[in-house]
Amino acid sequence: MKSLLMSEKLQKVLARAGHGSRREMEAWIAAGRVSIDGEIAKLGDRIEADAKVRIDGRTVSIKSEDDLVCRVIAYHKPEGEICSRKDPEGRPTVFDRLPKTRDSRWVAVGRLDINTSGLLLFTSDGELANRLMHPSHEVEREYAVRTFGEVTDACIQRLRSGVTLEDGPAHFDKIKPAGGEGMNKWWHVSLAEGRNREVRRLWESQEVQVSRLIRIRYGMIDLPKSLPRGGWVELPIEQVNYLRKLAGMDEETRTLLGTDKHSVARAKVKSAKIRRAVRKHKTTAGKTPRQRS
Repeated sequence: MKSLLMSEKLQKVLARAGHGSRREMEAWIAAGRVSIDGEIAKLGDRIEADAKVRIDGRTVSIKSEDDLVCRVIAYHKPEGEICSRKDPEGRPTVFDRLPKTRDSRWVAVGRLDINTSGLLLFTSDGELANRLMHPSHEVEREYAVRTFGEVTDACIQRLRSGVTLEDGPAHFDKIKPAGGEGMNKWWHVSLAEGRNREVRRLWESQEVQVSRLIRIRYGMIDLPKSLPRGGWVELPIEQVNYLRKLAGMDEETRTLLGTDKHSVARAKVKSAKIRRAVRKHKTTAGKTPRQRS
């Protein structure tokens, strides 16, 4: 393993290695879950490459940037899944169907609430996730929204110019009609913030109900039309570097994606497996525990 060029903050190294976001790592350190060479770590500790780091008593890998390949996957989140790794109520999570990784974990870039579906990005580089989620990096997100209620021209103008929510002013950067009939209409809206339930709350401020909400774009990355709900696809290096540039990070020069014809064939097989897995998941989800056995 290549050595670190200099000592680095513990939470940054752990996040970069994909053990979680930097915020998660800071919380774990503060809770006494992390040790360095047998001593409980503290916030602000710095480590060298030869340090032995444990989380909850389990030795974890620490690597330099040169040893890591930044990977990003696009996941088509269905409604009904939560964005936590585990749920005390036993509800399905967005992590349940993600591919396995070695010596790291997938870190979600932001969140979607349980009733929202669509594009959710995950990366093996926690530092990338941390930067993209920081308020200073305003990445435009686009949603397809189905509303129920009367939407007047004045209402649209207010949503564009700005309304006051409980956590401050908010507005849509863009809003355009996308079909529908009567009281049920579809819209495409975009905004560059990621506040909790912001899209829903903006419409609710105009006494309009949101009946469907689907994220269809993050920055310049669209939700692939061929990607089924519950399916994932790994992004090519060009899109990975687009995200890294947004986050002010150096370009990635390596990828684990193959470009030969055998890799393409494997991708087609994987897509078929995803579709079968999604159908099986839907069938199983509708059964009682007795029916599943």
